[in-house]
Amino acid sequence: MKLRKLGFLTIGLFDGADPGPGHESTLEIIELGERLGFDSAWVRHRHLQYGISSPVALLAAASQRTSRIELGTAVIPLGWENPLRLAEDLATVDVLSGGRLNPGVSVGPPMHYDQVKEALYPDTAEAEDFGHDRVRRLLDFVRGERASGFSGVQGFESFSDRVEPHSPGLGARMWYGGGSLRSARWAGEHAMNFLTSSVVKAERAEGPGGAEDPGGAPDFAEIQLSHIRTFRAHHPDGERARVSQGLVVIPTDSATPEQRARYEEYARTRLPRTAAPQGPARLMFAPDLVGSSAEIAERLHAHAAFREIDEVAFALPFTFRHEDYVQILTDIADSLGPALGRQRPATA
Repeated sequence: MKLRKLGFLTIGLFDGADPGPGHESTLEIIELGERLGFDSAWVRHRHLQYGISSPVALLAAASQRTSRIELGTAVIPLGWENPLRLAEDLATVDVLSGGRLNPGVSVGPPMHYDQVKEALYPDTAEAEDFGHDRVRRLLDFVRGERASGFSGVQGFESFSDRVEPHSPGLGARMWYGGGSLRSARWAGEHAMNFLTSSVVKAERAEGPGGAEDPGGAPDFAEIQLSHIRTFRAHHPDGERARVSQGLVVIPTDSATPEQRARYEEYARTRLPRTAAPQGPARLMFAPDLVGSSAEIAERLHAHAAFREIDEVAFALPFTFRHEDYVQILTDIADSLGPALGRQRPATA
């Protein structure tokens, strides 16, 4: 399948003692992405860490410094959020951006929940539901379903019974970040778009009747492929349902010898975790792809899941320097994208 949309994902690291420069660096990288002709820029979400904790606020700023590039979150963990309030923030940023926001979300308890629950939910910690119903509520509010039993005029103020502002196209640009068959099926059944990354749950593919295939355990690409096909099989748009893949790619076409050595060492230290499922959740990790654009393109064309999609949001490594990201993004735009069949726009 020919690559149609080229995007990238960044975590937006900063110094806790001086957070301003790190946030500014992330905004500059998004601006660079637009100049290079990328179709989308995505921001990770990190709470109580030295990465972007409020991507929606950051993307509001990015919306005023760009005009074309789509802006996404990959992903907002809804365990930290009130769906109604989040719907208001998302709709506001979508209006400010001119309809360019692509919110990605996920479910599950917040990380280190036992340590943070008293601060996050002091009165309701044991009653909170961190399942898919939280996504359903958000979808309803974003799509304009009723949020209040009252609307009309009271005194000098007018009230709406739905989330305002309402951005009509936002509901079709909601993404679910999933790494399991269950998540893929749920996202499809609820007409969301699907974000699949470099992490999946080690599980067997569904058989023709929906049950697990009793065959041998597939490799990472085969697992990811099964998620994509399960998602589309349950989505009302079928094969036209949107899927974006987010592998870590590090092209070295214009890298200095020092950068190449550092990139290769980074990938080497992370490679052992790709050999077998990790932890109780049996998570499988894809290897980082380091090399020339031609080498990376060859490996991607051999990747079973990549052959099934036409959108990517390549993940930038967490701990690299600003100048590294500039080099990597430039090589992706100038060399890797064309090698994958996606030409750099003439307006870039």
